[in-house]
Amino acid sequence: MTTAESSSPAAKKLSPFDTRYLFVLPFSTDPALARRFLARDQELVGNIRFGKLLETLDKVAENTALAYVNQYYPDARVVTAAIDNVEIRHPADTKHDLVFSAQINHIGTSSLEVGIRIEHLGPGTGHVATAYFTMVARSTEDGKAQSLVLPQLNYELDIEKKRFEKANQRRQAYRNSLMLAEEMPSLDEYLLLKGLHKQQEAEGFSGVRAGDLVLHSTQRAYPEQENVPRTVFGGYLIRRAYELAALAAEMVAPDRVVPCRVNRINFNQPVLLGDQLKFTARVVYTGKTTITVQTDIERFGRVVGDKALSNSCLFTFRNVSTDMQPQPVPFIYPITYAEDARFLTAHRQRVD
Repeated sequence: MTTAESSSPAAKKLSPFDTRYLFVLPFSTDPALARRFLARDQELVGNIRFGKLLETLDKVAENTALAYVNQYYPDARVVTAAIDNVEIRHPADTKHDLVFSAQINHIGTSSLEVGIRIEHLGPGTGHVATAYFTMVARSTEDGKAQSLVLPQLNYELDIEKKRFEKANQRRQAYRNSLMLAEEMPSLDEYLLLKGLHKQQEAEGFSGVRAGDLVLHSTQRAYPEQENVPRTVFGGYLIRRAYELAALAAEMVAPDRVVPCRVNRINFNQPVLLGDQLKFTARVVYTGKTTITVQTDIERFGRVVGDKALSNSCLFTFRNVSTDMQPQPVPFIYPITYAEDARFLTAHRQRVD
């Protein structure tokens, strides 16, 4: 074996540690950048555009996965298949730098799970959020997007084995949630929905109905939103989806809404340049202090009948006071079969 062969990626399995990728948003030294991420032009805790952070997370996940894949397939691309979860732990702001620390936790046949930790530097340094992205490697040969078989990582350290197993658990939990979504309501769930419908039939009902908490937005996909050739950047789409969801949450929140969790985002179909996009955000469930919003993105091509669901997103927000203490929110009432189904899906994975 030659020296070149022994040092090539194909000759030696890489470890998750070898796939690390760091990215910094230098807010403390770049005022223009900090202002682009500013949520409001006033002093308040957690004053940052979370939608822009989602957009950044998607790019960090892409760069992390692409660096690994291109060692074996130099011309390959990676696309986001899903955001499995984003857990927000502490508020961030635009006064101090944010560090995105990413690495690959798990590799399937052609998919990779990228875990990303966001940390807030400066006074009050802390763990802002953790995110998990599923990326898929694609060939670009002959203009056809075909999945590529990826070499496995070498999991030596206990922490690497633990992350690998947790990634498997997340994959299985999602499969279980899909099966659960297809199940008929249990007796308790049926009685819950029946009681909610009966309350709405009472004279003088003044509760908040889910059907009154829906927002729509439309736009055309243009080249400035392009990422890979002829397709729109997924990070841009989920930022827009989040921003509409936050506006929908504000329709029911008495105080201030802040992001609590990104439950799941699926990337079903690529968006092509020239497509018309329809964003629909619906408040589907409220807990004691939380609001769950589903945002769907539909794409419509130039040809009649060319339409598809591009993305489905589920976000959870929390209603808080000025000092970030959780505050109660009104209960919302579903009435149609579709609203019942969305209510149950959120109820089964609820965050109070």
